[in-house]
Amino acid sequence: MKFKISREALLKPLQVVSGVVEKRQTLPILSNVLVCIESDRLTMTGTDLEVELTASAPLQGAESGEITLPARKFMDICKSLPDGAELDISIDAQRALIRSGKSRFTLATLPANDFPATEKVTGAREYSLQQSILKHLIEQTHFCMANQDVRYYLNGLLLELRQNAIRAVATDGHRLALSEASLDLVPGDINQIILPRKGVSELSRLLSDGDQGCNIQLNANFIRVDLGEIVFTSKLIDGRFPDYDRVIPKGGDKIVKANRENLRQGLLRASILSNEKYRGVRLNFADNMLRATVNNPEQEEAQEELDVSYSGEEIEIGFNVSYLVDALNAIKQDEVEIILIDANSSCLIHGEGDDSSRYVVMPMRL
Repeated sequence: MKFKISREALLKPLQVVSGVVEKRQTLPILSNVLVCIESDRLTMTGTDLEVELTASAPLQGAESGEITLPARKFMDICKSLPDGAELDISIDAQRALIRSGKSRFTLATLPANDFPATEKVTGAREYSLQQSILKHLIEQTHFCMANQDVRYYLNGLLLELRQNAIRAVATDGHRLALSEASLDLVPGDINQIILPRKGVSELSRLLSDGDQGCNIQLNANFIRVDLGEIVFTSKLIDGRFPDYDRVIPKGGDKIVKANRENLRQGLLRASILSNEKYRGVRLNFADNMLRATVNNPEQEEAQEELDVSYSGEEIEIGFNVSYLVDALNAIKQDEVEIILIDANSSCLIHGEGDDSSRYVVMPMRL
């Protein structure tokens, strides 16, 4: 096995697949990337047994073969070489020899046969959609995923295929994010999947904001997203996502309208003196005014008064200030609506005139 390639042509796919390789692995082979050359094409694969990434690049005059190389060392070598450098890589007696200019490196290898075989996504339904749509849905919701919750199905993102729409939902049990986009699709027998946390972060990193398309394959156990030169495959979380529709407040009659940035900045200032563990903020809504008050165990207190549009009865309610700020960070509109029912019920937040992305935050006792 032998090939020549420019630093830039090699570094791009190598960085993509290295993102999924963990630094500490129980199996040594999982610290490596699979390098495969076939028909003048270089294909590299990295996996942690949950998420797999494959990236490819064209070659000329290469000698076919496959081997695994230590991912971090291989990438560090490529990064350390100067721009425009040419790499000459050959495999001999279970060693990889990398030459570039007057630099020479010898890397230990492991046989390609030991690398975990790529899972076949059999019996899958296929869908096509714009990358930017999927990226937007993930960005609007991912921060509400639970982290290492015993309810393992909350440690991921729900993707739901509906008639002519796709929806992403995430919740950690204290707050919920929902984002929906119209799409010309007909859901099959699998219309709900839960993508694990690592898969969500890797996929978001790979998707572009442009109008490029992607092909999605789904079955009961896997999702595969084909982005052209890059293929993302992830196991799915086997579990039933809660009936999220039940926790979305309905019939709230207390509607607060506010400038998103003013409200966000005010809450951030107030949060400086909040209890570091509970992050509580007390919100008082009165005629066209919101007062945010926080205090901490050191008897320190912060208070912010903000102009809002509100004409209902006076109401006082406590929230985790970080949850409110996260929702305001995700909303793109200049004005936001906060819909309240009473002091003991969750609030609903969305951009004014656009409820395609909605955020639910449970109240907390203060």
